[in-house]
Amino acid sequence: MTRSMLIVVVLAAVGLSFPAAGVTKASGGTLNMIGWEGYLQDQWVKPFEQQSGCTVHKKYGGSSDEMVTLMRSGGGGQYDMVSASGDASLRLIYGKDVQAIDPSKIPDFKNFNKAFQSPPNNTVAGKHYGISLQWGPNTLLYNTKKVTPAPTSWASIYSSKYKGKITVPDNPIQIADAALYLMKTQPSLGIKDPYELNSAQFTATTNLLKQQKSLIKKYWALASDEIDLFKNGDAVIGASWPYQTNTLIAAKAPVKDLIPKEGATGWLDTWMVSSHTKNLDCAYKWLAYISTPKVQAEQAIYFGETPVNSKACAWMDKLSKGSCAQYHANAPLSYFKQIYFWKTPIAACGNGKSDCMDYTKWQQAWTQLKG
Repeated sequence: MTRSMLIVVVLAAVGLSFPAAGVTKASGGTLNMIGWEGYLQDQWVKPFEQQSGCTVHKKYGGSSDEMVTLMRSGGGGQYDMVSASGDASLRLIYGKDVQAIDPSKIPDFKNFNKAFQSPPNNTVAGKHYGISLQWGPNTLLYNTKKVTPAPTSWASIYSSKYKGKITVPDNPIQIADAALYLMKTQPSLGIKDPYELNSAQFTATTNLLKQQKSLIKKYWALASDEIDLFKNGDAVIGASWPYQTNTLIAAKAPVKDLIPKEGATGWLDTWMVSSHTKNLDCAYKWLAYISTPKVQAEQAIYFGETPVNSKACAWMDKLSKGSCAQYHANAPLSYFKQIYFWKTPIAACGNGKSDCMDYTKWQQAWTQLKG
């Protein structure tokens, strides 16, 4: 996944005049951190440094694959923390690159929405390998003037009706979107989890994507690519993120998005701590700080995503009126249950077998599909 173009600056820097919960002043300590561009802004990093006494050195990663490589560089001791998406977190956990943390040391953990306290992308065998941060759904975006009637199903991006006007992300994890569609429309395949596919299920899914290929205008790598496709009329429907929808609406483009009746995949990012860090005290201070409602609200509005802290909603509306509802921060539990959050495909299936296709095979299949 690449998200370097996902940022929209809609919030002025807001200084904090008092320490956030769980952050106490101390001397010394350094955190070398890998984050998505926009996750380590001075707006909230500088107050943390002032309050905690810890110094932050940031490195932006352009993709999940790059972040995994960076966390393993120098024998794994070069970086202290990483903001890992679900298509990287299990690789880091099973590779023993990150360590389990104690959520009782994070005062605001109790205020996280229940769905994000122990999600499968960062919690294994009851152990928490980091804390959830922000999330977003992968939605169906469409041009309201060109796509009629309004779509209700992912079937529309596999239909020849919009041949040459469809766009989807250029990412191996996109295979899960097709698997989710088949899970709901072809139950005889026996798919229970779109990230846990045996050989037959994986073949059926990649066959669907091969059929779709001739319908695709472009596989987009950056959010700005998809925005341009819709602005120029080169695409009228496709898989997207809320950021693109909001940007296009702000530009007066005739678009809407939705989560189709089959549900949707989504991304949930986690701050994780290196197994080799020598700065664990500062790492816990960061985890406590970045989990507080105001800081979560600041990042959510800056980046265009949804915080996991249930108390961030009020702060979002204080900082940018209507942003809580805009980014679904006050959505009911039923909304979250529609979303199958990214997790790294591994050989171990949830049914006790080990015959699922791992991420390497997903990468190989995607490369072959793209030709």
